[in-house]
Amino acid sequence: MRPKIVGRVVATLLLAAGLAMPAAAQRGFPWWKDDKVVKELGLTPDQSNKIDNIFRTTFPQLRQSNAELDRQEAELSHLIAISADESTVERQIDKVEAIRASLNKTRTLMLLHMVRKLTPEQRAKFNPVHEQWRRDNPRPPMPPLPPEPTRAPDAKGRPQPAK
Repeated sequence: MRPKIVGRVVATLLLAAGLAMPAAAQRGFPWWKDDKVVKELGLTPDQSNKIDNIFRTTFPQLRQSNAELDRQEAELSHLIAISADESTVERQIDKVEAIRASLNKTRTLMLLHMVRKLTPEQRAKFNPVHEQWRRDNPRPPMPPLPPEPTRAPDAKGRPQPAK
């Protein structure tokens, strides 16, 4: 198979997986168990089982890494909030980004291993089938961001941004 096609399929699977795997699982992910996708791709039970095993062995690591990323991002936010010195913040940024890179690498390799269980014909069908699945299963809208905290109004009654 041409590397360009593998890249497109892996990229599509990355989009399908999203950043919130548990939410995706609640919405109908895993795609290899979706009756319509299985039928349209012509997945065999053996292929579905192999892809499921890849997911089941990798997902706990992804969950653990995601939890660690959340902890380290919270620590970074805390350091920024308390105006920690720049070298301390920089070290924490390095930690956060190393964890994020590892998480993305693990997720990408998982998806690559999944794609390799598909035949060339199934890979060729995957993008249109996946696009249809996305149209049929739209993601719920993102919740709105909370309002920015403000300080007491100034002398003219205008809200002031928090420092």
